[in-house]
Amino acid sequence: MIHNITYRTLVYGTEDEKRVRIALSNILPFSEPDTKLIEGHHKNQMVILTGKTDKKSDIEVFLQSLENIKTSDKKRILRGLENKIDDKGNLFLRFDKQRAYRGEMKIVEHGDAVHLKLKLAAYPARKDPALKIAQKIFGEEDVH
Repeated sequence: MIHNITYRTLVYGTEDEKRVRIALSNILPFSEPDTKLIEGHHKNQMVILTGKTDKKSDIEVFLQSLENIKTSDKKRILRGLENKIDDKGNLFLRFDKQRAYRGEMKIVEHGDAVHLKLKLAAYPARKDPALKIAQKIFGEEDVH
């Protein structure tokens, strides 16, 4: 269902990097992110954590973790799928960092999140076939 998962999150100067790494590992237990130090708009230090996996076992672990998303959140995701999939068959999701730190899989719309790009195994790699795969991932038949 998924070819690969790319992930990214920012660690702001006011955040504890260890806690953000825990949040990331709660969403993606296999994550071994690359670290890049950057300077923010106000000359503050920030860290970007990024990575990618195409290992089937990693992707299976992630798909199983999606079962922990609340039914109401799955319904919201399904209603907004059109806006979360691009023309190349990528599904974009954001998970709340604070809730992920506590072990909760909470989808959010704001930018201060763990950002995921899922390359869906859609043939051809276009929006419509990808939409059908995403609907299966979030169990559309289970949440109506």
